[in-house]
Amino acid sequence: MRILHPALITVLALAAGSAAPAQPPAKEKKRLLAIAQSKGFQHDAISHGLGTIWKIGQESGVYDTFLRTDTELITKKKLGRNAKNLDYFDAVLFYTTGELEMDAEQKADLLSFIRDDGKGFIGVHSAPDTFYEWPEYGELIGGYFDGHPWNVFDAPIIVEDREHPATRHFPRTLIVRDEIYQVRNFSRDRVRVLMRLDESRLDYSAKGIKREDKDFAVTWVRRYGKGRVFYSSFGHVEETWDRPDIQKMWLEGIRWAMGLTEGDATPRPRPAN
Repeated sequence: MRILHPALITVLALAAGSAAPAQPPAKEKKRLLAIAQSKGFQHDAISHGLGTIWKIGQESGVYDTFLRTDTELITKKKLGRNAKNLDYFDAVLFYTTGELEMDAEQKADLLSFIRDDGKGFIGVHSAPDTFYEWPEYGELIGGYFDGHPWNVFDAPIIVEDREHPATRHFPRTLIVRDEIYQVRNFSRDRVRVLMRLDESRLDYSAKGIKREDKDFAVTWVRRYGKGRVFYSSFGHVEETWDRPDIQKMWLEGIRWAMGLTEGDATPRPRPAN
């Protein structure tokens, strides 16, 4: 058996290395700032829900989640103590209630982050139950909470848009056990509804039904200036967060809000069926 000289071994190893195909550089993860601050009703599923948002970001490799129970980072001011401001993030997620602790400058910075910087905003379940005293927020997210007449029930869902990346994996109809919000100051002229309650399968003897048009949107998207907004009413109960199809909806909704995928957000009237 011939024994190669150590120098020759080194040369052959270098040659083999240069002949190997170069590995593509790893894609940099996006950054999601997830806020869970309750100044109104306290949802028991917040920890489980935002833990799920963190998990699907890690498992997909798409984004890292920065979980906060305060709003300090919602600013474009430079912050000390290694704190990050909005310039560091690609999207902000709210699972919130009530009048959050944000001053006028912070509010302006959040709107600018989405509208002018082209970043994303994701609203989870109770996000429309937030900032009633700040009308621009209602405009941003698409409306305000106006009750949940059926509480937690087996909600009959129609998927209106099966082309959008957030909902294309769903069947045309499905049942989701959750608490679905009724929304006021809501208009299909501003948003594109992806999912709604099947109005033909609802109990209209329930107390608190206010929408005479029987249009109960569940999930929608909209463009806000250069930015993107994704909202879904799902998330009141932990069992909904554990559904793989709902987890995929959140992942794809976040990816869309971050500008990683394309999906039509053009407003349109309620389809005939």
